[in-house]
Amino acid sequence: MIADTRLEDGYIQNMNFEYEAFTNADFSKNSFYNVVFGNCVLSNCIFTESYWKKSQFLECKGDGSNFSKSCFKEMIFLNSSLCYVNAANTVWKECTIDNSNFKESFFSEVKFQRNKFRAANFQCVDFFETSLKGIDLSDCIIEGIMVSETFDELKGVKINAVQAAGLAQMLGVKIV
Repeated sequence: MIADTRLEDGYIQNMNFEYEAFTNADFSKNSFYNVVFGNCVLSNCIFTESYWKKSQFLECKGDGSNFSKSCFKEMIFLNSSLCYVNAANTVWKECTIDNSNFKESFFSEVKFQRNKFRAANFQCVDFFETSLKGIDLSDCIIEGIMVSETFDELKGVKINAVQAAGLAQMLGVKIV
């Protein structure tokens, strides 16, 4: 287990971390290129202003971590738990989130570009000022998501009929 470590402004490339546990580690302003975290614990770690490209989180637990002001390109999140994370002011380009849990996380002021979401849990996620236009969330859990009072974030999002009924109630529509 690696605890209370601080590695700022580093460049980590072509590495595989398997069954590692990082607790309260500070990786602020680090770049991760072609890095795989497999079955790792990254809970309550700080990754603010980090850059990620072609890296993977595979069956990891990163609950409570801070990724604010970071950039993710061509990332894969598979079977991972990232509940209560701060991903505010981040950029996500061509990433895949597959069967991962982001319950009660902050995704405010995020820019999404050509991402794929499959069986992701976004329950009670804050999407304030994050455009979901063109994003297919029909296979995801989106109950209790938070958006602005204008609901502009939801314009153009792709959802299923059950999700539409839930969002209609959020809009104040009464279904009879």
